[in-house]
Amino acid sequence: MDISELEGKKAPHGEVTLVGAGRLGLRTALNLMQIHRGGPERINVIDGQRVSADDIIFRLMGARLGEYKVKFIESLATPGFSRTVRGIPEYIDQYNLHLLRGDVVCVEIAGGDTLPVTAEIIKYAQKRGSATISTMGVFGIGEEDVKVLRMDEADPGNPIVEYLLDEGITDHILVGTGKLIRDWEPVTPYVLDRVSEVMTAEILKLLRGKLE
Repeated sequence: MDISELEGKKAPHGEVTLVGAGRLGLRTALNLMQIHRGGPERINVIDGQRVSADDIIFRLMGARLGEYKVKFIESLATPGFSRTVRGIPEYIDQYNLHLLRGDVVCVEIAGGDTLPVTAEIIKYAQKRGSATISTMGVFGIGEEDVKVLRMDEADPGNPIVEYLLDEGITDHILVGTGKLIRDWEPVTPYVLDRVSEVMTAEILKLLRGKLE
């Protein structure tokens, strides 16, 4: 095989949809966008949040207060960028699940009780043939391991695992520290960095599995 054929195999392929563009979702989106020689050809990011004063990581990167987070991410893909990045400024609910598409759907939403909509997203995405992955707690001060677990390996005592199992979800991957809002630890930027790194790696593995 000559070098041009090998390079062709490294071209971006496939489509990933990220649901949630908060502090973790931004990190995961940036990781996927910065992959060189491989990774997804198309990245969709869905979230109705706007940039607030507390969104330091967005502001450090030049986002404006009040701007839709997903539109800021989309704006980073300037003309000539090698991937298609589409920001969809909507909150996912039972009425717009049709926005979910692609080979891999990753759920990184937070705030309030997100488990019901997470379960609906996973069930819809799997029904249309997407591989799915989501978080199982991202709290931590930096001493925690970031785990990757399939549903059948996860601790059923974790309320996220318990809820998803009760919803009949089995073929799904969870990533996180396992630390939840019930625990004393806060959410720290360096733990989010590590979770997003692991999440990105798992997305790439799922994408490869779907495209082979």
